[in-house]
Amino acid sequence: MAPTTPGKSVPKDRFPTLFATLKTQTYHDPSTRGPGSHTIRTIAWNPTGHLIATGSSDRTLRIWNPEKPQIKNSTELRGHTGSIERLAWNPIKEAELASVSNDGTCRFWDVRSKTCIASVTLGGEGLTIGWASDGSLALVGRKDDFLVPIHLTPESPPTAGNVLRQPLQTNQTLFNPIGPPSTLLLTTGDGCVKVYSWPPVPPPTTAAVNGLSPHHGTRAVSHSRSSTPAPQSISPSLQLLHTLHAHTSACVSLALSPTSRYLAIGGSDALISLYDTYDWICRRTLSSLSGSVKSVSFSWDGSYVIGGSDEGTGFDIAHVETGETVARVETTAPAPCLSWHPNGKYWIAYSGDSGGLKIVGAAGGGMVYCAHQGQILNEWALPRQEFQEFQSVNCFALSRKAYGIYT
Repeated sequence: MAPTTPGKSVPKDRFPTLFATLKTQTYHDPSTRGPGSHTIRTIAWNPTGHLIATGSSDRTLRIWNPEKPQIKNSTELRGHTGSIERLAWNPIKEAELASVSNDGTCRFWDVRSKTCIASVTLGGEGLTIGWASDGSLALVGRKDDFLVPIHLTPESPPTAGNVLRQPLQTNQTLFNPIGPPSTLLLTTGDGCVKVYSWPPVPPPTTAAVNGLSPHHGTRAVSHSRSSTPAPQSISPSLQLLHTLHAHTSACVSLALSPTSRYLAIGGSDALISLYDTYDWICRRTLSSLSGSVKSVSFSWDGSYVIGGSDEGTGFDIAHVETGETVARVETTAPAPCLSWHPNGKYWIAYSGDSGGLKIVGAAGGGMVYCAHQGQILNEWALPRQEFQEFQSVNCFALSRKAYGIYT
């Protein structure tokens, strides 16, 4: 992937001023298949933040360029026959996307060539997907609470492994953020987040299942013919490492901060709990939402967190270290799906309002800070074009140590 330009974090006391200047861009999709049918169910930024994907209940899957909101600059990917429930980008390939649908398939797309490069049958309706940080594995959750691991290698097409049955409702999955998959987090319907080791433990060998000694190849215990026969196939199992008792009702969503310091857990009790991953203690709870928390997201620097609900209107932006509300986005309808830009911008993409996808910040605005030796001298709210002119001439003319920031 192409390297991204790092941004600069904005402190809590200056964030409200900055965020108030950001302008919202709407991305309207005219290809809806009937009145009220185009409900966006999932949104996802690609790793660089140069593209954003939306999946809808009318099976529309579209890739947008946030800098170019016109429909002619977007790409529609066709193939699903049912509602698209969840999207995920390959963490190490900026143009590879996975989509999970209630049509019972997980499709993998190359958005550059606009083609489906593989389709994996799930054996049930798809609900969620988590992609390992090294790109080697995608774990799909079905609506009947089975997990389907899909292995990806450069030499072969995506291949489904042995399914894993979960005893409780599983709404979201999340792997460790660095390296090959070794830890898996699952939300459950009893208000807990389960932390498991990965990969699953293989099932017993056929000989062990049938009562044969693995060492001598003879029957270890003699049974009469009336004994209950041993099962012929046993699935792999996950080994539990830790349980977080996060909510009084179902855990619905979760997200790990970019620094890996905090885990945000959204519940059907309308609360967001923030857990410190050093000791797995809940540091604070956010309670500004009106209904079940369908999505949670951290800003690119891990300083701010938001949650989306399918009840009420608008959503707050909270400072992670203090829990204080620093800004609010007003909406005319509930915004269940939302996500911060992943790299250096305080943009927020969300669904729910009429017109389609909206991105706060994509239409311009932002603050320019001019500083000398670490001290902020002044700040301005400028449109994008004026900022570029200012950045190239005025700001850097003040001092060799001066800098400009556009967010």
